[in-house]
Amino acid sequence: MSAIGSDTGTTLDNLFGLSGRVAVVTGASSGLGMGFANALADAGATVYAAARRLDRLAALAADNPRLVPVRCDVTSDEDRRMLVDRCYEQSGRLDVLVNNAGKPGPPHAEDETVAGFASILEVNLAAGFHLATYAATRLPEGERASYINISSVIGLVSTAPIGGASYAASKAGTLGLTRELAGQWGRKGIRVNAVVPGWFDTEMTDGLFGNEKSAGWVRRNTMLGRGGNAGEIDGAVLFLASDASTYMTGQTLIVDGGWTAR
Repeated sequence: MSAIGSDTGTTLDNLFGLSGRVAVVTGASSGLGMGFANALADAGATVYAAARRLDRLAALAADNPRLVPVRCDVTSDEDRRMLVDRCYEQSGRLDVLVNNAGKPGPPHAEDETVAGFASILEVNLAAGFHLATYAATRLPEGERASYINISSVIGLVSTAPIGGASYAASKAGTLGLTRELAGQWGRKGIRVNAVVPGWFDTEMTDGLFGNEKSAGWVRRNTMLGRGGNAGEIDGAVLFLASDASTYMTGQTLIVDGGWTAR
């Protein structure tokens, strides 16, 4: 592997490799979360892939020996603590946390219910906060960690008629939470950053790209003229998880084909 700066001897493996590291990815049974889990494992990490659908996680782990499937409902405090504790019991550490689990809400504000709005915020915002907080309490003094929160372009700009009030609130809240936790935990050795995906063809965006009207709307409003392809956001998560970003915290990394820059 070629050196990056011959005076330091830093290599790409040193910068981006995750050998010996332990990671957690929530919402890993499908979509972007599945890609994140595989990318971190391919970089050398042991990845605890967490989701409610254990059968899908088991199938994922069958193809990648570095993946450890864990059934976890992120809205359950018991499950969250079990997930973190299992990392320490089995692997002795937790270096990377990717808060990816989430669900969409209704697109029209008038269709939101009190219970439904609260449910979206619980899954998309509160669950990741509580998981990160517990992980932070378990981090040994002197150790470092990287926490990565997955937001959305819907948390940055209006995407009406697609999006939704509760989802937008949860994803905008994720960005504010990222900055605040970065400020509180930076001197403890914990970096906290956010990744903002644009439009990717996943289970959560089911129907968006299969409909020519909505697919055309994405193409017209994205600088690159298309939606994101599988794997095109994995590098951003790998960058934030690795030593390539050790002087980066409290930041938002946008991977949207230019959607929010137009």
